[in-house]
Amino acid sequence: MAPSPEVGVAVISRDRRDTLLSTLERLRALPQRPPIVVVDDGSRDGTADAVRRRFPDVRVQRLEDPAGAAARTLAVRLLDTPLVAFADDDSWWAPDALDLIADAFAASPRLGLVAARVLVGAEQRLDPTCEAMRTSPLTDGEPPGPRVLGFVACGSAVRREAFLAVGGYRHGLGVGGEESLLSIDLAAAGWELRYLDAAVAHHHPDAGAPRPGREVTQRRNALWVLWLRRPARIALAGTARALQRGPAGRRALLAALRGAPRVLADRRRVPEPVERDLRRLEAAGG
Repeated sequence: MAPSPEVGVAVISRDRRDTLLSTLERLRALPQRPPIVVVDDGSRDGTADAVRRRFPDVRVQRLEDPAGAAARTLAVRLLDTPLVAFADDDSWWAPDALDLIADAFAASPRLGLVAARVLVGAEQRLDPTCEAMRTSPLTDGEPPGPRVLGFVACGSAVRREAFLAVGGYRHGLGVGGEESLLSIDLAAAGWELRYLDAAVAHHHPDAGAPRPGREVTQRRNALWVLWLRRPARIALAGTARALQRGPAGRRALLAALRGAPRVLADRRRVPEPVERDLRRLEAAGG
């Protein structure tokens, strides 16, 4: 198959050089031969130099100060393909996935994001988020699949212009629950987000790798999303619930309050149709 200029692949990594090198072997073997950009998010293990030596055709940008999820936004800016599929240093795409993704975007001009089926580990377990997307209450029967307002970052692809127009992943979110704000902002801008079960991403996380602070980050980001985009009464109710969730909830609230002056400068309530969709998802437990 000839190289395809339609879909590029954006990868972020930090201090997992060997895992990243193995993943890049898989991504470079894809039949579409996609251009690949790696953003090294402040690694101290020689990641950037190792990639440059082994894969001179892969563009690498190293950050001195870690940017977390916002490193993906930089990677998208460095690509010039109209579509961008994301990967982490421990995830890669199935051989036909990029073609399926390109077809879905071509058929739906208002499609801003595709959420793929993510299979986890050697056992290829379905990621729980994908199970929820399969049965999304926002399903309308239109192709390429159910409408969603969430996704797994390393199993997603975006229309580049839509992603950049809404600001991509924001600085300060870190890694953990960063998908929610992007989902809402894309939907608020009139773009569709849909689950495409036929497109597969493989994710092989290291189950033993420590993730210090991840739970607090996820909860803090959830609070920020409430404060930034939801009606005041819903934001207040969500904040009250955070206080009832033990020490982790209280730590998350303190972290959210510390960042509130900077974050709340970007507050804008979502359009009512998006708010209705969010309530439907919450009522369904999604």
